[in-house]
Amino acid sequence: MEEILRQLSVILRGMWLYRWWGLAAAWIVGPIFSAVVYLQPDRYESSARVYVDTQSILKPLMSGLAVQPNVDQQINILSRTLISRPNVEKLIRMADLDISAKTKEEREVLISSVTKSLQIREAGRDNLYTLAYTDTDPERAKRVVQSMVSIFVESGLGDKRKDSDSARRFIEEQIKAYEQKLVDAENRLKEYKLRNMNTIGAGGQDYFRKMAEVNEQLNQARLALREAENSRDVLKRQLSGEDSIVLPEKMSGASLAAVPLPELDGRIESVKKSLDGLLQKYTDRHPDVVGARKLIEELEAQKSQELQARRKASAAAGAAGGVSTSGGSSVNPVFQQMRLSLSEAEANVASLRVRVAEYEGRLQQLNAASRTLPQLETEFTQLNRDYDVNKKNYDALVSRRESATMAVEMGATSGVADFRLIDPPTVPNKPSAPNRLLLMPAAGLGALLAGFVVSFLISQIRPVFTDIQVLREVTGLAVLGSVSMIADPDRMRSQRRGKIVFLGGVGALVGLFGAMTVWLLLARMG
Repeated sequence: MEEILRQLSVILRGMWLYRWWGLAAAWIVGPIFSAVVYLQPDRYESSARVYVDTQSILKPLMSGLAVQPNVDQQINILSRTLISRPNVEKLIRMADLDISAKTKEEREVLISSVTKSLQIREAGRDNLYTLAYTDTDPERAKRVVQSMVSIFVESGLGDKRKDSDSARRFIEEQIKAYEQKLVDAENRLKEYKLRNMNTIGAGGQDYFRKMAEVNEQLNQARLALREAENSRDVLKRQLSGEDSIVLPEKMSGASLAAVPLPELDGRIESVKKSLDGLLQKYTDRHPDVVGARKLIEELEAQKSQELQARRKASAAAGAAGGVSTSGGSSVNPVFQQMRLSLSEAEANVASLRVRVAEYEGRLQQLNAASRTLPQLETEFTQLNRDYDVNKKNYDALVSRRESATMAVEMGATSGVADFRLIDPPTVPNKPSAPNRLLLMPAAGLGALLAGFVVSFLISQIRPVFTDIQVLREVTGLAVLGSVSMIADPDRMRSQRRGKIVFLGGVGALVGLFGAMTVWLLLARMG
């Protein structure tokens, strides 16, 4: 720190030797700076305040139904991008600023100048903006601000309509594209279903369910066929031992009971077997045993009634036909009934065989088609997946189109943003620039700084050794001593007069700039 102060002291002593050069430079530069400040043309600023009301009663009412754009963000972006070349060119035409621009170069200079002079400032609260323009002509400044307000309002409304139209056109194009995709997907799905309708129907689950159903039907048909074949075989065995003419006209109850009736005999035999099983577990008085015996009695009584009815029917038929045999016997109706039952049993067996063959053929076809089922299921899944995605996007686009249409109609009805002109532009009475009261003292300080710089530069160009240490450092030689000068009274008076004159010159320069500042202040107040 001591070394820095010592070097600074050396520099200041060197500058002091050339102080008159610095004072002369300050007096030369000072009037030039003051003239530049005074001769600068007055510039007038015209401004207008615009409030953008983004609140609307329809916004909360239409929330969720219509698209709600971020109007605050749109206005903020608009205010930042309003000063663009197309808008500036339009502004120049509206304010008649291009009358004096004859050439292309002059027009470019005019566009650059207007762009620099235009300002859009936020006025301290949301959606309140100040539009300002500075010009040497106050009337022209007002015209520019009026045109700027018009462009600001029109840009907001025009951009919103333009964005809405562009969005609707894009959505319409996307809807048409997805409609075509849906039609193509539906056609592919229809062709797939028609091509594989007999194989899997509507899906793999239907196919497996169909196989299970056919397999169950085949098992039932086979069981029915075995039952029919067994019944037929029983009829054949009974028919082989039956005589066609052995039924006498009068038979006792025991004889009637011995005549076979396959339908009732089978039921009686089944109930008897069940009764044997019950007797092995229960006594004779058990309700199930009593019920089984009662049922056997009823079946035997029914068989007896059936044989009596058949005998009477056979006798009536013989009397009507005049057929009789010796010994009082006639054609056995049981034999005839058994022949009819056998024929019906044969027909039933043949029908069931055809049914079994049909079910076996169907099951074989389904088993053969099951090898291609995974591929068909994969193809069906892909078709459904594409269709579902396209249908979902299509429905979403239709919904957004309706929301966009509703939003446009809502904006056309009430306006989402309302531009209100708070302070219209006026012709300024006093210039806003340049601020001579600030520039004049700055010019005085600039003059003093110029003198200071001139003194420093001359001291560096023509250096002087002010003490022994500097001489030793510069030459690198040992300094044995120094001879000091003792000033006499005349020299000291001369030095004092020089200091007074120098300080008077600096004070006069400062006083001159102070007086000019006061004069400017009085002129502005007057």
